[in-house]
Amino acid sequence: MATTDQVRDYWNRHIHDLEITTHPVGSRGFFDDLDRYHFEKLHHLLRLVPFDASAGRRVLEIGCGAGVDLARFARGGALVSGVDLAPSAIALATANFAQQGLAGDLRVADGERLPFEDDTFDLVLAHGVVQYTADPRRLVQEARRVLKPGGEAIVQVYNRRSWLNLLAKIMKVGLEHEDAPVLLKFTDRELRDLLAGFREIRITCERFPVRSRLHGGWKGALYNSLFVGMFNALPRPMVRRFGWHLLAFCRK
Repeated sequence: MATTDQVRDYWNRHIHDLEITTHPVGSRGFFDDLDRYHFEKLHHLLRLVPFDASAGRRVLEIGCGAGVDLARFARGGALVSGVDLAPSAIALATANFAQQGLAGDLRVADGERLPFEDDTFDLVLAHGVVQYTADPRRLVQEARRVLKPGGEAIVQVYNRRSWLNLLAKIMKVGLEHEDAPVLLKFTDRELRDLLAGFREIRITCERFPVRSRLHGGWKGALYNSLFVGMFNALPRPMVRRFGWHLLAFCRK
C-alpha cells in the first residue's frame, strides 16, 4: 500500500496538464491555458457544478491543484478554501488567485486529515483526488465530517467500465498518471459503497471523447480524426454508462 509521503512526493513533482501550455509555469498565460484546456476537456462541469450559484457559501476543494476550479467558485462570490497535499500545487494556486485578485484560504494539508472543524462548509468538491489518495474511505469520511448538515459533496472518480479504460488497453497507450503511487478505478456499486455515509447519493457518468493535445503519432491521429467523431455520433443513452468519470452528488 502506498504511503501519504509517496503520494505527496509524486504530486509535488507532477503538475497536472503541464504539457498543454508553452507559457512559463506560474505565468498568466500558463493559468489561462490550464483553465481553457480543463473546461474544454471537462465541459460538463460548467453544466453540473454550481460555480456561479454559490455566492456567500463556504466552499472547500480537496486536492485543489493550481486552483482552476476553485477560482471559478471565487469569481462567483463563494468563500473558498483549498487544500492540497503538494506544496508545489498550493504555490501555483496562490499565484493564480493573486494574479486574478481573488481571496481564498489555500493550505498545504492532507485531505485524509482536514484542518477544519466539523460542519464548516456548504459544499465540498473532491474532483480527481479520491482515486489517487492512499486511503480513499478516510478522505470521503473527512469530506462528510466538515460538511454542514444538508451540505453537498461532489466527488469524482474514474470509471473502470469506461471507453477510455478499454481504449487504453486495446491501443496499448498508458493512462495519464498511470505511474502514480495510487491509481484506482471504481464501478458504480463500489463508489456507492465508498459514499455510504451520505443520506442522498446521485451518480452520473461523464467525460466522453474530445480531441487530445497530449498524444501524437499515428495513434493520436487515429483517435482525433476517427474515434472521437464516431463515438460521439452514437446515441448518448447507449454509451452514457461508459463515461470515464463517475461524478457523485452527495447530501449530508
